[in-house]
Amino acid sequence: MRAVSTLSVVVLASAGIGHAVVTSLDSGIARVDAFKDMKNRPSAGHGMNILLVGTDGRDRISEQQRRAYHLGGQPCHCTDTMMIVHISEDRERATVVSLPRDSYAEAPAHVDATTRRQHGPHPIKLNAAYAEGGPQLTVRTVENMTHVKIDHYLEVDFTSFMKTVDVLGGVRLCTTTPLKDSYTGLDLSPGTHTLLGGQALQYVRARHLDSASDLGRMKRQQRFLAALIEKATSSGVLLNPMKFRDVTRAVLGSVRADEGFGTDELLDLGRAMRSFSPSSSEFTTVPIAQMNFAVKGIGSTLKWDAARSAGLFRALRDDRPLTAERPHRGPVPAPVEVDPRQIRVQVANGTGTMGLAKRVDAALAAAGFAATHQPVTAPAHVARTVIFYDPRWDRSARSLAAALPGSELRPVPGQGPLLKVTAGADFKGVHQVRFEDPSRPEANVLRGNEVVCSGDA
Repeated sequence: MRAVSTLSVVVLASAGIGHAVVTSLDSGIARVDAFKDMKNRPSAGHGMNILLVGTDGRDRISEQQRRAYHLGGQPCHCTDTMMIVHISEDRERATVVSLPRDSYAEAPAHVDATTRRQHGPHPIKLNAAYAEGGPQLTVRTVENMTHVKIDHYLEVDFTSFMKTVDVLGGVRLCTTTPLKDSYTGLDLSPGTHTLLGGQALQYVRARHLDSASDLGRMKRQQRFLAALIEKATSSGVLLNPMKFRDVTRAVLGSVRADEGFGTDELLDLGRAMRSFSPSSSEFTTVPIAQMNFAVKGIGSTLKWDAARSAGLFRALRDDRPLTAERPHRGPVPAPVEVDPRQIRVQVANGTGTMGLAKRVDAALAAAGFAATHQPVTAPAHVARTVIFYDPRWDRSARSLAAALPGSELRPVPGQGPLLKVTAGADFKGVHQVRFEDPSRPEANVLRGNEVVCSGDA
C-alpha cells in the first residue's frame, strides 16, 4: 500500500525538473543491494519492471498518529503490499500487477537474514520472503514465480506514504457506498472525499469492509494509485520545480532503492513520461485458482492460477497492454461485490409521481438486477430513496446502493433475501454497475481513468 508513494517519485521525475534537483533526490534515497550475486535470472523482456514493496515498518510514526489512525499493532517485518509496475518500452503506458501477500510461494535456497542459517527451498507465504531473506530473497521469489526479470527495487513505509499525500494537498476519491472499518478507523460516507495522508493510509490499509478481505483491499489500493497519478499530473507538480522539490523531500526520508536506480534513470523516465495520465495506466491482480489453499505449517494461502498467471506475465515480458482501448460514453459503471443477477429487488413508489416505481423497476432490471416486476405504492411519501435490507444480505445491499447513489441503507432484521427500495423525491436514475469477482481478478483489468472520480462527481 505504501508502494504507491514510491511510484509517485517515478511519475514526478518530469522533464521540466532540473538535473540538480533530481541529483539531490538521488542522494537522498537509502540504497539496498537487492540483486547481489543473483544467478539464473529470467531473460530480460521489453520495457522496465519495478518491484514496489510496502513494509509494515512504523518506527517514525508518532504516538498521536498511532492513536488517530489505529497504527498500534506490532510489525511483522514483512512486506504488507507488493506490486510489479511495468513501464512500457515507449514509456507511454504503465501496468500495475498486485501480488497478494498471502500467495503460496516457493522460496529458493537462501541464508536467513535473522538467524544466518542456510535454508533449502521451501514453501512460504509471499510476504514472508522479506522477513527471511530481505529484498534479495523477495526479488528472487517473485522472479521464480513470475519469470519476469525485475529491473529495479523500491521500498517505502507508512511515514513516506502520509507525507507524500499531504504535500500533494490530498487525493480525491469517490465511493458509492459507506466504507467503515473499525480496525483502521476508516469511516467514509457515500460521495466524493479528499483524503489527506492519515485518512488515505486508513483507506489503503482497510481489509474488513467486505468478504473480499485482502483482494478487496488491493482493488482499493489500485484505485488510490490511479487517483494519486491524476492528482500529480493535474496539479502542476510535474512542471513546477519548487512543488516537485517539496514532494520529493517528503517522500525520500523512508525510501529504499537498488543501487542502479539513480539520477540518469529518473531523468530518462521523466522525459519519456511527460504526457502520462490515469488513462495511461492499467491495474490488475494476479489470477487466483484457490482462495483458501491450506499448507501444513503455513496455514491458509492463495494459490495462483498457473495458466492465467502465465498469460498475464507473458504479456508483461512481451510489453503488451492488458486492455484494449475502451470508449466511454457516460459514467463509468460502479464496481460491486455481488453479481446483480443474484440480487432480488422490489420497488415501491414513495412519491406522488405516477408510474415512478415501474420506471425504477425497469431501470434496475436493465442494469442487471433481479427485479420482481411487481411495483407497489409505499405507505408514505419520502424525500430520500431508501433501501430496506436484512443485515445478513449487507453485501447485496451495498451493491444495490451503488446503482442508486445517495440512497439510504436501512437494516430490517428478518426481512430475508429480498431487498426493498422505496423511491423518493430525490431519485434521478439508476447508475450502471460492474460485478468484480475477487476470485477472478484477471477479468477485471481496469484503466486508471475508469476508477478515478468523474468530473461531475
